[in-house]
Amino acid sequence: MSHEMYQNPLVSRYASAEMGRLWSDDRKFRTWRRLWIALAEAEAELGLPVSPDQIVELKAHVDDINYEKVADYECKLRHDVMAHVHGYGELCPLARPIIHLGATSCFVTDNADLILIREGLIQIRDRLVAVINSLASFAEQYRDLACLGFTHMQPAQPTTVGKRACLWAYDLVLDLSEVEFRLASLRFRSTKGTTGTQASFLSLFDGDHAKVEQLESLVATKMGFEQTYAVTGQTYPRKVDVQIVGALTGIAGSAHKAATDFRLLQNRKELEEPFEKDQIGSSAMAYKRNPMRSERMCALSRFVMSLESSAQQTMATQWMERTLDDSANRRLVLPQAFLGIDAILRLYQNVAKGFVVYPEVIRQRLCEELPFMATENILMDAVRAGGDRQELHERIRQHSQQASRVVKEQGEANDLLERLAGDAAFAGVDLEAAVLPSRFIGRASEQVTQFISEVIEPIRKRFEKRLAPEAEVLV
Repeated sequence: MSHEMYQNPLVSRYASAEMGRLWSDDRKFRTWRRLWIALAEAEAELGLPVSPDQIVELKAHVDDINYEKVADYECKLRHDVMAHVHGYGELCPLARPIIHLGATSCFVTDNADLILIREGLIQIRDRLVAVINSLASFAEQYRDLACLGFTHMQPAQPTTVGKRACLWAYDLVLDLSEVEFRLASLRFRSTKGTTGTQASFLSLFDGDHAKVEQLESLVATKMGFEQTYAVTGQTYPRKVDVQIVGALTGIAGSAHKAATDFRLLQNRKELEEPFEKDQIGSSAMAYKRNPMRSERMCALSRFVMSLESSAQQTMATQWMERTLDDSANRRLVLPQAFLGIDAILRLYQNVAKGFVVYPEVIRQRLCEELPFMATENILMDAVRAGGDRQELHERIRQHSQQASRVVKEQGEANDLLERLAGDAAFAGVDLEAAVLPSRFIGRASEQVTQFISEVIEPIRKRFEKRLAPEAEVLV
């Protein structure tokens, strides 16, 4: 790596090597050449004057790219696709006359992008499944561990650690459905021509519409696509980019929400992300164990979410059949959206596989608030023991306010139960039983079991051979 020039940290620091290679120039330009081969083969099969020897020559040099020579051509021609056509043609003098025959630049650029998008979505799908699986295992392990719930970031009705993990997992399950839908609905542009009318191909086939349609289908099939977009201008619909980036930013939103929860819980010392033996939390405060991975998840998620507006604006400003102001933007947005989500899910998997839970702290936090939450049950129990509901309500109100004052003004423990125990009006109430956490978590444990059985297990079964290994986070 050169340290004298800016390097994209998504590639050099955060994302996986697999995703980095997918969006590399080398992968893109090799895909262009495979598209030119598929086009030549299909044209030959449909009767155009493309010889077997020309196709053999193209295949022999498909991976033989002289980037310096191509750069020289682009400097001269000011056109990236034609630079590669000339570079390929130098290696294939016999096939040179038929390279790119009848095609426009978007034949290689757009079709290659669709191929890379499909592979990228598959990689993201598999990482999503891995994180969902890890979160589900965590939820199973802690299905019954009662913890304080929060609404408005204020103490609320208790839940369980496992049930809360199901919330994180279910967001990703919904994201998985969206990714799978986008994969299933992805099409190929194929041979739509310069403005989408296929005029050049109709001319090549002497007005034979059937052969033009066959060519479009045949090239798509050769590149692994069953269907093509029904109509296009010069490009495939940029609405597709909006949908793809939207699916990715949806994952970013889910990850940001979960990572924020992790950070808040780490602040409360209830849960921590992994922390290695020699890891340093702060250069100044040696005692610190900062949630750096969760913070990084949030940082990268914000970046990916910001890309959605670029895709929308690019789609909205494509005048008529196409304008070229999409090109530079898409070179940035599409790869970085995939690289960003890949990095986020690697972090998410690492954290989800290595959560450290502190049950005693969780119980302590719950017990600090539970007496207030139990007052309704205590009231009912005292009424059943023969007390007057209105009188009991007033006594509880007064005791609660006094206990709250002790907590807030004196920093002491919540002594509401002790106050109630000393009040003869509540002598017939089992106060210890009244604050058992199991009385307050509703069906949280059962919901975890049901969620795992009905939602997670089918996913595990469908993807059992594709569960990604634990992601190592180096920096």
